[in-house]
Amino acid sequence: MINLKNPDLYNNRELSWLQFNTRVLKQAQDESLPLLERLKFLAIYGTNLDEFYMIRVAGLKKLFAAGIIVSGADKLTPMQQLREIRKYLHQEQQVIEHCLSGIFKKLEPEGISVKLYDEVNQSEKHTLNRYFKENIYPVIIPIAVDATHPFPHLNNLSFGLIVKLSDSDDETIERFGIIRVPRVLSRFIELDNGTYVPIESLVAQHVENLFPGYTLLKYASFRVTRNADMEIEEEEADDFMEILEEGLKLRRKGEMVRLEVGSDTDEEIITFFNRHTNVYKDDIYKFHTFLNQSSLWQIVGNKNFAHLLAEPFKPRTLPPFDNSENIFATLEKEDVIMYHPYASFEPVIKLIQSASKDPDTVSIKMTLYRSGTNSPIVQALMAASESGKQVTVMVELKARFDEENNLIWAKALEKAGAHVIYGIKGFKVHAKAALVTRRKNGKLKQYAHIGTGNYNPATAKIYTDISYMTSKDEVTNDLTRFFHFLTGFSKKGKLDELYMSPAQIKPKVLSLIHNETRKGEDGQIIAKVNSLVDEDVIRALYKASQAGVKIDLIVRGICCLKTGIEGVSENIRVISILGKYLEHPRVFYFKNDAAQVYISSADWMPRNLVRRIELLTAIKDEEAQTQIIQILKLQCSDNVLAHELQSDGSYIKVKPTEDDKLINNHKLLEEYVNKISKASKKETQRSVAQITSRLFMES
Repeated sequence: MINLKNPDLYNNRELSWLQFNTRVLKQAQDESLPLLERLKFLAIYGTNLDEFYMIRVAGLKKLFAAGIIVSGADKLTPMQQLREIRKYLHQEQQVIEHCLSGIFKKLEPEGISVKLYDEVNQSEKHTLNRYFKENIYPVIIPIAVDATHPFPHLNNLSFGLIVKLSDSDDETIERFGIIRVPRVLSRFIELDNGTYVPIESLVAQHVENLFPGYTLLKYASFRVTRNADMEIEEEEADDFMEILEEGLKLRRKGEMVRLEVGSDTDEEIITFFNRHTNVYKDDIYKFHTFLNQSSLWQIVGNKNFAHLLAEPFKPRTLPPFDNSENIFATLEKEDVIMYHPYASFEPVIKLIQSASKDPDTVSIKMTLYRSGTNSPIVQALMAASESGKQVTVMVELKARFDEENNLIWAKALEKAGAHVIYGIKGFKVHAKAALVTRRKNGKLKQYAHIGTGNYNPATAKIYTDISYMTSKDEVTNDLTRFFHFLTGFSKKGKLDELYMSPAQIKPKVLSLIHNETRKGEDGQIIAKVNSLVDEDVIRALYKASQAGVKIDLIVRGICCLKTGIEGVSENIRVISILGKYLEHPRVFYFKNDAAQVYISSADWMPRNLVRRIELLTAIKDEEAQTQIIQILKLQCSDNVLAHELQSDGSYIKVKPTEDDKLINNHKLLEEYVNKISKASKKETQRSVAQITSRLFMES
């Protein structure tokens, strides 16, 4: 009997995440992609790594300081994980810089270049000097550091220069200073000819203007990362919003966990800086290019060079919504599944906007996790509330790094008269659901939207997600109870048709896996999640594999399950898909279950299954089931964007043989949706349905 708790059967969570970010880096290295598309993936890599250090590395350091020995199924101690992380990232940094230099070299003939101040011509220097005087000098912050001037507090992700100066009247007097570059200033100064000059290169030329009477001896650019994982004890105060606002301030003051410096930084400057900040030596990274890969978004976003990005795709409004004047009448006739961003997110927005304007609407209830800025959905909710409709909104203030934005919306909604709920004590509400109640023929009729992604029109264009819209009473009745649970008290916390965590989703998932296990070689599971961490779920999958069940897992990010282990996981295949769109849905197929297909807001992680309010929804409409199963099988067949997990925890990109048809699921779905959209303008609804079915089957 194999011990399924053996730590050798599990990948470490943090190292698996690093493998995911390496796959992002490999997209940046892919020479078949347009140049700015490659640069975009470097920006994503940098943004991801910032968050990893702020949250995961900071968390491991806290575990180590607290004396915690074991933190996962793999049994690696926090110190062992920290050592492996540092080793991994220092090695990968060389790859990043080589990749970045190569991309910029190829961008020069296209009209984009990054140059230091000393590398531009005299006329451009004059332009830069004027820019410094007019735009930088008034807001930049020179700070002396000596016995009478304490070392300043540097907020999370602070960027600037460390300078060593000598007294112009007495060269023997040497002093150190800090120049903080506020975030309101652009990372690069763009000249008219497509040249970008790193701001520190320009600031360094004017150090003596910032410290009059002193001569610059040497300088180094720096960037600091702090612990940004807020710990909020909700019971300590009555007003959760006040605690959150205080927590956001504390985030900027967390323990320093990483220091990035320029490559030419000598030990004297590092010693001076670290005497005040105490960053561990292996958490100091020297860059030969420039600091802050996430700042590359500034260059990627230059609309003058949009032709160097992947060709944009315009999401399509597909049947039955393409000619639908009344969205409520449409939902009374049929359930609808939409796969974003191929299918437009507009019908979801239209549902809320129509309800807001409809005089028959009685109430609108929604969960908002990451709604984005200038949200048309939030605007519609405010308008509905102001017109006298009952509006109830669960605004999750603990949506990491979106807390500040959510605070703004929460206050605006309250001001408009909406009933705003700020989460459930001890839980984060991550479910994505909306419920509209209207009067029809003297009775109340309800319409629901349940999704795998956020109510954010901007991310809905770049994240793949599934929307399910229905007016079925069994679903809407459960959603009513769900919202009652959020606003009131409930000892039961269970639903009949839907499944809600923390009480229902994990037992249901384990039951579904067990059911396939009992079917042995006739069992089949296809599961698509962002992350797979939960030990109980992994062990259930191992048992299913041992029984002969065929298991395909599409896991974008972290995967603690190991494949290819004799007697344990030979029947499990894991792929990760990275491409033009961010894979975000949680979708499941269980061959021998009555419903077969489920969608969810929850990943297979302990935090989602036992520490969050999530929803799992069975899709019982046969046409919708078929569509989702075909999407899953298409992705399992992908041989262009897929990377396959190996038994050692690494990933190898799937490569087609000479005889294989190239299957890029993102490209194929764009093409098919365009064909369906064109056909819907000419063909009958039945014909379009047949075309849709045929196109998916062809893939």
